[in-house]
Amino acid sequence: MSIDAQELLTEKISKSLSVLKEELNTVRAGRANPALLDRIMVNYYGTPTPLKNISNVSVPDPRTLMISPFDPKSISEIEKAINIANLGINPANDGKAIRLAIPQVTEERRKELTKLVRKMGEDCKVAVRNERRTANEELKKMEKATEITEDDLKNDLDDVQKKADKAIKDIDDIVAAKEKEILEV
Repeated sequence: MSIDAQELLTEKISKSLSVLKEELNTVRAGRANPALLDRIMVNYYGTPTPLKNISNVSVPDPRTLMISPFDPKSISEIEKAINIANLGINPANDGKAIRLAIPQVTEERRKELTKLVRKMGEDCKVAVRNERRTANEELKKMEKATEITEDDLKNDLDDVQKKADKAIKDIDDIVAAKEKEILEV
């Protein structure tokens, strides 16, 4: 197989997996997790800035996140950004830090979250399958242009399928781990 096509497939699959992991980090499972705040952008002196760049986020106990801004003047902007992000958590501001009390997740909400996690996993699988199809088409073009032999094509198609199967198994494992985390009481 052309090394380029193989490297490209591997790279795109790993990107899909990392995007899935990032998305799953934003799903609130009832435990305090600083990754919950990763996508929050704060209007810091007129510039949208990631929350983690202007503050320290810590987990003092399993149900609380504490945000300690480097610049105490930015605390109201951080509070606004958290409210705009619509996390379903009300920030408590003590003047120096913001505390987020993570509420207990109900059984019904846990089931909704597991459905959401499965959908994210399925979307990632679709992306991997699309990458597999693209790689297969590229290989068939190369064989038509006599850049590779028919035997090489068969071997390369098998390699592509093996990579896609491994990626789909990895996705299933990641989703199963997140579901287990969500269903833990």
